[in-house]
Amino acid sequence: MADFKYSDGTKRYHALDYYFKKKYGAKVFKVSLNAGFTCPNIDGSKGVGGCTYCSASGSGDFAGDPERSLDEQFEAIVAMMHKKWKNASLYMPYFQAHTNTYAPVAVLKKCFEPFLEKQNVVGLDIATRSDALNGEVLEYLEDLNKRCDLIVELGLQSVFDETGRRINRCMSYAEFLEGYSELKSRGIKVCVHLINGLPGENKEMMLASAAKTAQLKPDFVKLHLLHVLKNTHLAKEYASGEFETLSLEEYIDIIIKQLELFPPETVIARLTGDGARAELIAPLWSLKKFEVLNEIDRKMKELGTFQGRLYSNDR
Repeated sequence: MADFKYSDGTKRYHALDYYFKKKYGAKVFKVSLNAGFTCPNIDGSKGVGGCTYCSASGSGDFAGDPERSLDEQFEAIVAMMHKKWKNASLYMPYFQAHTNTYAPVAVLKKCFEPFLEKQNVVGLDIATRSDALNGEVLEYLEDLNKRCDLIVELGLQSVFDETGRRINRCMSYAEFLEGYSELKSRGIKVCVHLINGLPGENKEMMLASAAKTAQLKPDFVKLHLLHVLKNTHLAKEYASGEFETLSLEEYIDIIIKQLELFPPETVIARLTGDGARAELIAPLWSLKKFEVLNEIDRKMKELGTFQGRLYSNDR
C-alpha cells in the first residue's frame, strides 16, 4: 500500500479531498445549490412523480433554499462553511437539485455564468441526466469546459433496466451510455452515480453495475446508499415489506468489492450518502456517516485491499 500513488496514506482509495488538494494545493468546498429545475420523469415529459426514492425536493435535499436567489444561497452556505472550517478558501458551486441541464441554454447561462466571475471559485459541478443533454446543451457545456474546471454528474444508479423501471427512472442504460459518450468525446469530466440497495437488486447485481461502470473509466464516481425517506413512494414499498435495506456489514462488504473493481485513477467522490435525520426512515445506521467511512477504512486495511486491486482492461 505504500506505493499506492492516489492516496495520502490515510485512504486505500482515490479520495476526492486528496484529488482537489493535489490539483489546487488547498481544500475545495462543494457549495450545493438549488436552481429550481425539474426532471423529465417529474414534469410528464417521460414520467411523473420522479424516482421512487426522491423526496419532494429531489436530489437537492442538502442544496440551497430555492426560494432564495442562487447568489444568496451561495453566500449563505459559504458563510456556514467558514464557521466550521476557518481556512475555507476555494469553492465549486454544485448545481445539485434535480436535472440541471433540463432547460434552454439561455436559462442555463443565467444560472452558471455569474459564478465564473466569483472570487475563489475554481469551477462548476452540474448534476443532470443523460437524456437532458441535447446538441445545444452539449455545445454550451463544451464551451464552459474550456473556461473552467467543469464536472458533469450523471445519475446512472444501476445498469439494469428492470431496476430503472421499478424505481421510475424513465431512462435506459443505453441512453446513459449515449450521454456519457457525448460528454467524454468533448473532453468533459464525468462523475457517475450508483446506488446500492435498490429494490430487487442483490449483491451480484450491485457489483455488476460497478464492474460495467469501471470499464468506462469515469473521472469520478459516487457510490450511494439507498435511503428510505418519508413521503416517498419508496417509503410505502418499505412499509409494506416489499424490500429490505442493507445492513452496515453488507454495505461495507459491497463498497469494498466495488472499489476493488474501479481503476485507481477514478476519483471516489462519495462512499455513502446523507439522509436528513428528520426525514430518514431507514437505514438508521447511516446517520453515523463518519463511523461508516472509518469502518470502510478499517476493513480495507484489515483485508489488505485497495481501489483497483481487481481492475482489468480486459473485462
